[in-house]
Amino acid sequence: MHPWIAPLHGAFARHANPVDALPMEAYMKGIAPFFGIKAPARRAILKAHIAKLGPPPLGELPAIVRSAFDCPQRELHQTAVDLLMRDAKRLGLEHLPLVEELVTTKSWWDTVDGLAIHVAGAILKRHPEARAEWCARWAASDNRWLIRTAIIFQNRWKADTDQSLLFANIERLAAHEDFFIRKAIGWALRELGATDPDAVRRFVARHRLSALSVREALKHL
Repeated sequence: MHPWIAPLHGAFARHANPVDALPMEAYMKGIAPFFGIKAPARRAILKAHIAKLGPPPLGELPAIVRSAFDCPQRELHQTAVDLLMRDAKRLGLEHLPLVEELVTTKSWWDTVDGLAIHVAGAILKRHPEARAEWCARWAASDNRWLIRTAIIFQNRWKADTDQSLLFANIERLAAHEDFFIRKAIGWALRELGATDPDAVRRFVARHRLSALSVREALKHL
């Protein structure tokens, strides 16, 4: 275990709550065991840990987050995502292979969505020249979480959303049968609808989407 992670693991263990752990594990479909620490408390423990040891050096960040993902408990995986989100402005294209690796490691929406939107999305917003290549790579994958990443990585871009790229992805994936991909399609359209509702209405009207995708896309329109 990385020396930066070891004392944090100990702090989580001291705050473990077995009563909360069981329903948390059930809610996450048994993806991993839990200490039983809810998100506000988990982040408070992390904040105290950073205040004591300092933030992870950028050069050590990949080793630190991999060490966190190597731990069994889900709170450490979620903390790894929090650390990457915290440093997203300092990350570059060279970190996208790490993001891809973590998206496909012990995958469930609670880690994947943070990595996709707040890490990959933050990096690619600063590097428009690389968007199409990485997006095509993920969309062509046979891993549903990478496909989901291709759809939702622009979800906080608002008016800066590359609509052509988003719509092309959705057209390609509209018939996909996976729940998380269909949900992602609707979610991405709903996010765009906050700034360009007419574009979303036109797209939904002209394309054959699943009922789930349409319902999510038009939820607030």
